[in-house]
Amino acid sequence: MLSADPSNPYITKPRVYVVGRQALVQEELARFTSDEGLTFATDTAIPAEILNEVAGRTCYMSFGKGRKSNREYLENILSSKHGSVLEHAVWNLLITGVSRALTHELVRHRAGFGYSQLSQRYVDESEARYVVPPLYQENEALRHKWEQAIECARQAYQELAAATTEYVQQKHPEMPARDRRKWARQAARSVLPNACETKIFVTGNARAWRHFLEQRGSPHADAEIRALAVEVCRALRRESPNLFADTEIVEEADGLPAVRVLHSKV
Repeated sequence: MLSADPSNPYITKPRVYVVGRQALVQEELARFTSDEGLTFATDTAIPAEILNEVAGRTCYMSFGKGRKSNREYLENILSSKHGSVLEHAVWNLLITGVSRALTHELVRHRAGFGYSQLSQRYVDESEARYVVPPLYQENEALRHKWEQAIECARQAYQELAAATTEYVQQKHPEMPARDRRKWARQAARSVLPNACETKIFVTGNARAWRHFLEQRGSPHADAEIRALAVEVCRALRRESPNLFADTEIVEEADGLPAVRVLHSKV
């Protein structure tokens, strides 16, 4: 977990906050079934699972027919790879304790995702935290060398930011203070390492999240983003046991947890 000591700038684990989930408009669903002369009942109270079931049943107008439990219905969706149905369930996650290196990989996931990330142009990174690569967490000597390099970069950023702010102020005295700070920070950030911690708000639908879990939770993925995928998997399994019923967290031969997805490429 994150260090309990606020003076310690080094982070060893990401944090995932589920800050948004869907709500079901029950009255409108009831109006639809009434207008169509349909009977629909489900055994889940989770809006995302209800909406996915309704979306799937709309394709065949199979309300009140066939599979009765929501889990059974969604299992059929997953096993038959009817993935488009999963695009109707959406979660908003706020992720912290991850590096810029990780988010460079994360934002490659485009379909079904939206991102809002901390700006190094506007935020002063003088007191930024840094994410320790998992490999260096297991070797004290290597971690020490890594921390020395980080401290050099931190000092360089602080000195550059201060000197650049002064230079911009002299060159453009008419410029508002906020803009001068932005100019200085956007130049000085060039010396910050990939390990610099960032915060990112991510919105994704269930299909997109499953693709992320399958790709980044793999033993072949980068170790840091793999650790994030494990935390995301834990969060989404709590949010929707039926939509993510076929995902599990397993220990791999390298000693690190990974995500295993039964129904691949849904």
